[in-house]
Amino acid sequence: MESMENAVQKKRGFRFYMSIYGKILVQDLKSKMAFRADFIISTFGMILTNVAGFITFMILFYNFPSINGWNYYQMLFLYGFTLVSLTPVQCFFDNNWNLRFMVRTGDFIKYCFRPINIFFYFMSEVFDIKGIGQFAFGLGTLIYAWAHLGIPVTFVTITEAVLMLLTASLFMIAIMNASAATCFWIINSGYVMVIMFRFKDFAKYPASIFNGVFRFIFSFIIPIAFVAYYPSLVFITPDHVPLLTWLSPLIGILFFWLSYKFWMLGVRRYDFTGS
Repeated sequence: MESMENAVQKKRGFRFYMSIYGKILVQDLKSKMAFRADFIISTFGMILTNVAGFITFMILFYNFPSINGWNYYQMLFLYGFTLVSLTPVQCFFDNNWNLRFMVRTGDFIKYCFRPINIFFYFMSEVFDIKGIGQFAFGLGTLIYAWAHLGIPVTFVTITEAVLMLLTASLFMIAIMNASAATCFWIINSGYVMVIMFRFKDFAKYPASIFNGVFRFIFSFIIPIAFVAYYPSLVFITPDHVPLLTWLSPLIGILFFWLSYKFWMLGVRRYDFTGS
Protein backbone atom coordinates (compact mmCIF):
# COMPACT_ATOMS: atom_id res chain seq x y z
CA MET A 1 0.00 0.00 0.00
CA GLU A 2 2.79 2.37 0.97
CA SER A 3 4.75 1.66 -2.23
CA MET A 4 1.63 2.37 -4.30
CA GLU A 5 1.18 5.73 -2.56
CA ASN A 6 4.83 6.60 -3.19
CA ALA A 7 4.44 5.71 -6.86
CA VAL A 8 1.38 7.96 -7.14
CA GLN A 9 3.23 10.84 -5.44
CA LYS A 10 6.17 10.54 -7.82
CA LYS A 11 3.83 11.05 -10.75
CA ARG A 12 2.70 14.36 -9.31
CA GLY A 13 4.63 17.11 -11.03
CA PHE A 14 5.44 20.70 -10.10
CA ARG A 15 2.40 22.01 -11.96
CA PHE A 16 0.08 19.70 -10.01
CA TYR A 17 1.43 20.83 -6.63
CA MET A 18 1.30 24.51 -7.57
CA SER A 19 -2.30 24.08 -8.67
CA ILE A 20 -3.20 22.42 -5.38
CA TYR A 21 -1.31 25.06 -3.41
CA GLY A 22 -3.12 27.88 -5.22
CA LYS A 23 -6.51 26.42 -4.29
CA ILE A 24 -5.52 25.89 -0.66
CA LEU A 25 -4.03 29.39 -0.46
CA VAL A 26 -7.20 31.01 -1.77
CA GLN A 27 -9.32 29.20 0.82
CA ASP A 28 -6.91 30.08 3.64
CA LEU A 29 -6.90 33.77 2.66
CA LYS A 30 -10.68 33.81 2.44
CA SER A 31 -10.96 32.44 5.96
CA LYS A 32 -8.49 35.03 7.26
CA MET A 33 -10.20 37.94 5.50
CA ALA A 34 -13.48 36.91 7.10
CA PHE A 35 -11.98 38.38 10.28
CA ARG A 36 -10.56 41.60 8.87
CA ALA A 37 -10.06 43.30 12.23
CA ASP A 38 -7.86 40.43 13.39
CA PHE A 39 -5.92 40.58 10.12
CA ILE A 40 -5.36 44.35 10.35
CA ILE A 41 -4.38 44.24 14.03
CA SER A 42 -1.99 41.30 13.59
CA THR A 43 -0.36 42.86 10.52
CA PHE A 44 0.00 46.20 12.29
CA GLY A 45 1.43 44.35 15.29
CA MET A 46 4.04 42.69 13.11
CA ILE A 47 5.09 46.05 11.69
CA LEU A 48 5.28 47.56 15.20
CA THR A 49 7.46 44.65 16.32
CA ASN A 50 9.90 45.37 13.51
CA VAL A 51 9.80 49.11 14.22
CA ALA A 52 10.65 48.38 17.87
CA GLY A 53 13.58 46.25 16.73
CA PHE A 54 14.71 49.03 14.41
CA ILE A 55 14.59 51.58 17.27
CA THR A 56 16.76 49.24 19.35
CA PHE A 57 19.15 49.07 16.42
CA MET A 58 19.27 52.88 16.20
CA ILE A 59 19.97 53.19 19.93
CA LEU A 60 22.79 50.68 19.63
CA PHE A 61 24.48 52.64 16.84
CA TYR A 62 23.95 55.92 18.63
CA ASN A 63 26.35 54.62 21.27
CA PHE A 64 28.60 52.55 19.01
CA PRO A 65 29.28 54.16 15.58
CA SER A 66 30.68 50.89 14.21
CA ILE A 67 30.82 47.21 15.15
CA ASN A 68 34.02 45.37 14.29
CA GLY A 69 34.59 47.70 11.32
CA TRP A 70 30.97 47.58 10.10
CA ASN A 71 29.48 51.05 9.80
CA TYR A 72 25.85 52.13 10.26
CA TYR A 73 24.66 51.58 6.69
CA GLN A 74 26.42 48.24 6.37
CA MET A 75 24.71 47.04 9.55
CA LEU A 76 21.42 48.47 8.31
CA PHE A 77 21.86 46.50 5.10
CA LEU A 78 22.40 43.36 7.16
CA TYR A 79 19.31 44.18 9.23
CA GLY A 80 17.06 44.65 6.18
CA PHE A 81 18.53 41.59 4.48
CA THR A 82 17.65 39.50 7.53
CA LEU A 83 14.03 40.67 7.62
CA VAL A 84 13.47 39.96 3.93
CA SER A 85 15.14 36.55 4.07
CA LEU A 86 12.98 35.55 7.06
CA THR A 87 9.75 36.29 5.17
CA PRO A 88 9.40 32.88 3.42
CA VAL A 89 9.67 30.93 6.68
CA GLN A 90 7.17 33.35 8.23
CA CYS A 91 4.65 33.13 5.38
CA PHE A 92 4.96 29.61 3.98
CA PHE A 93 6.26 27.46 6.84
CA ASP A 94 4.46 28.93 9.83
CA ASN A 95 2.45 25.75 10.34
CA ASN A 96 5.59 24.21 11.84
CA TRP A 97 4.55 25.92 15.08
CA ASN A 98 1.36 23.80 15.13
CA LEU A 99 3.07 20.50 14.39
CA ARG A 100 3.75 19.52 18.01
CA PHE A 101 0.13 20.09 19.01
CA MET A 102 -1.21 17.97 16.15
CA VAL A 103 1.24 15.16 16.90
CA ARG A 104 0.34 15.25 20.59
CA THR A 105 -3.43 15.19 20.00
CA GLY A 106 -3.27 12.67 17.17
CA ASP A 107 -4.78 15.09 14.63
CA PHE A 108 -1.67 14.75 12.48
CA ILE A 109 -2.87 11.33 11.32
CA LYS A 110 -5.17 13.00 8.77
CA TYR A 111 -2.14 14.02 6.70
CA CYS A 112 -1.10 10.39 6.30
CA PHE A 113 -4.11 9.40 4.19
CA ARG A 114 -3.74 11.69 1.17
CA PRO A 115 -1.96 10.66 -2.07
CA ILE A 116 0.25 13.77 -1.98
CA ASN A 117 3.46 14.65 -0.22
CA ILE A 118 2.76 14.96 3.52
CA PHE A 119 5.27 17.77 4.04
CA PHE A 120 3.69 19.81 1.24
CA TYR A 121 0.16 19.07 2.43
CA PHE A 122 0.92 20.12 6.00
CA MET A 123 2.82 23.31 5.14
CA SER A 124 0.36 24.46 2.49
CA GLU A 125 -2.53 24.62 4.96
CA VAL A 126 -1.28 27.84 6.56
CA PHE A 127 -0.11 31.05 4.91
CA ASP A 128 0.84 33.70 7.46
CA ILE A 129 -0.09 36.91 5.68
CA LYS A 130 1.44 38.99 8.50
CA GLY A 131 4.81 38.21 7.00
CA ILE A 132 4.03 40.58 4.13
CA GLY A 133 4.26 43.51 6.55
CA GLN A 134 7.68 42.28 7.67
CA PHE A 135 8.73 41.89 4.05
CA ALA A 136 7.69 45.47 3.20
CA PHE A 137 9.54 46.91 6.20
CA GLY A 138 12.64 44.83 5.50
CA LEU A 139 12.66 45.66 1.80
CA GLY A 140 12.37 49.37 2.51
CA THR A 141 15.27 49.16 4.97
CA LEU A 142 17.35 47.17 2.49
CA ILE A 143 16.73 49.64 -0.35
CA TYR A 144 17.55 52.60 1.90
CA ALA A 145 20.86 51.03 2.99
CA TRP A 146 21.59 49.92 -0.59
CA ALA A 147 21.29 53.49 -1.84
CA HIS A 148 23.53 54.95 0.89
CA LEU A 149 26.20 52.30 0.33
CA GLY A 150 26.32 53.24 -3.35
CA ILE A 151 25.71 49.70 -4.57
CA PRO A 152 25.05 49.83 -8.33
CA VAL A 153 21.59 48.88 -9.52
CA THR A 154 22.17 46.57 -12.46
CA PHE A 155 20.67 43.36 -13.77
CA VAL A 156 23.58 41.45 -12.25
CA THR A 157 23.29 42.96 -8.76
CA ILE A 158 19.50 42.56 -8.68
CA THR A 159 19.83 38.93 -9.80
CA GLU A 160 22.49 38.32 -7.16
CA ALA A 161 20.27 39.91 -4.50
CA VAL A 162 17.29 37.70 -5.37
CA LEU A 163 19.47 34.59 -5.47
CA MET A 164 21.17 35.37 -2.17
CA LEU A 165 17.90 36.25 -0.43
CA LEU A 166 16.34 32.96 -1.56
CA THR A 167 19.49 31.15 -0.45
CA ALA A 168 19.41 32.83 2.95
CA SER A 169 15.77 31.83 3.36
CA LEU A 170 16.63 28.15 2.89
CA PHE A 171 18.80 28.16 5.99
CA MET A 172 16.14 29.56 8.32
CA ILE A 173 13.52 27.25 6.82
CA ALA A 174 15.85 24.31 7.43
CA ILE A 175 16.43 25.34 11.04
CA MET A 176 12.71 25.60 11.75
CA ASN A 177 11.87 22.37 9.90
CA ALA A 178 14.41 20.41 11.91
CA SER A 179 13.47 21.97 15.26
CA ALA A 180 9.74 21.41 14.62
CA ALA A 181 10.33 17.76 13.70
CA THR A 182 11.83 17.05 17.12
CA CYS A 183 8.23 16.78 18.36
CA PHE A 184 8.11 13.28 16.88
CA TRP A 185 10.65 12.23 19.51
CA ILE A 186 10.36 14.84 22.28
CA ILE A 187 6.99 15.40 23.95
CA ASN A 188 7.63 18.95 25.16
CA SER A 189 9.52 20.11 22.06
CA GLY A 190 8.16 23.65 22.04
CA TYR A 191 11.23 25.01 23.78
CA VAL A 192 13.43 23.63 20.98
CA MET A 193 11.58 25.70 18.39
CA VAL A 194 11.57 28.81 20.58
CA ILE A 195 15.33 28.58 21.17
CA MET A 196 16.10 27.98 17.48
CA PHE A 197 13.82 30.82 16.44
CA ARG A 198 15.52 33.18 18.89
CA PHE A 199 18.82 32.51 17.14
CA LYS A 200 17.51 34.58 14.23
CA ASP A 201 18.43 37.71 16.21
CA PHE A 202 22.11 36.82 15.78
CA ALA A 203 21.65 36.91 12.00
CA LYS A 204 21.45 40.72 12.18
CA TYR A 205 25.09 40.93 13.25
CA PRO A 206 28.24 40.06 11.28
CA ALA A 207 29.63 36.63 12.12
CA SER A 208 33.08 38.21 12.33
CA ILE A 209 32.23 39.60 15.79
CA PHE A 210 32.09 36.07 17.22
CA ASN A 211 35.11 33.99 18.20
CA GLY A 212 36.18 30.94 16.22
CA VAL A 213 34.04 28.41 18.12
CA PHE A 214 30.79 30.35 17.83
CA ARG A 215 31.53 31.30 14.24
CA PHE A 216 31.86 27.61 13.42
CA ILE A 217 28.62 26.78 15.26
CA PHE A 218 26.71 29.60 13.54
CA SER A 219 28.08 28.53 10.14
CA PHE A 220 27.83 24.73 10.11
CA ILE A 221 25.68 23.54 13.04
CA ILE A 222 23.07 26.28 13.49
CA PRO A 223 23.74 28.13 10.20
CA ILE A 224 22.49 31.55 11.27
CA ALA A 225 25.49 33.27 9.64
CA PHE A 226 24.09 32.25 6.23
CA VAL A 227 20.78 34.03 6.87
CA ALA A 228 22.38 37.42 6.18
CA TYR A 229 26.13 37.71 6.86
CA TYR A 230 27.67 35.51 4.16
CA PRO A 231 25.15 36.38 1.39
CA SER A 232 25.40 40.12 2.09
CA LEU A 233 29.19 40.11 1.59
CA VAL A 234 28.56 39.98 -2.16
CA PHE A 235 27.35 43.59 -1.90
CA ILE A 236 29.20 44.96 1.13
CA THR A 237 32.70 43.67 0.30
CA PRO A 238 32.45 42.75 -3.41
CA ASP A 239 36.25 42.59 -3.78
CA HIS A 240 36.71 40.19 -0.85
CA VAL A 241 33.92 37.65 -1.08
CA PRO A 242 34.76 34.41 0.80
CA LEU A 243 34.30 30.99 -0.74
CA LEU A 244 31.48 30.18 1.70
CA THR A 245 29.41 32.98 0.18
CA TRP A 246 29.65 31.53 -3.33
CA LEU A 247 28.94 28.04 -1.98
CA SER A 248 25.97 29.20 0.11
CA PRO A 249 23.30 28.27 -2.53
CA LEU A 250 24.55 24.67 -2.58
CA ILE A 251 24.94 24.56 1.21
CA GLY A 252 21.45 26.05 1.62
CA ILE A 253 19.91 23.38 -0.61
CA LEU A 254 21.79 20.70 1.34
CA PHE A 255 20.57 22.00 4.71
CA PHE A 256 16.99 22.25 3.43
CA TRP A 257 17.13 18.72 2.02
CA LEU A 258 18.52 17.34 5.29
CA SER A 259 15.82 19.12 7.31
CA TYR A 260 13.15 17.74 4.96
CA LYS A 261 14.51 14.22 5.33
CA PHE A 262 14.60 14.60 9.12
CA TRP A 263 11.00 15.90 9.09
CA MET A 264 9.85 12.96 6.96
CA LEU A 265 11.79 10.54 9.18
CA GLY A 266 9.67 11.78 12.06
CA VAL A 267 6.52 11.30 9.97
CA ARG A 268 7.45 7.67 9.28
CA ARG A 269 8.04 7.09 12.98
CA TYR A 270 4.64 8.62 13.75
CA ASP A 271 2.94 6.56 11.06
CA PHE A 272 4.51 3.31 12.16
CA THR A 273 4.11 3.71 15.90
CA GLY A 274 0.83 5.65 16.02
CA SER A 275 2.38 7.85 18.72
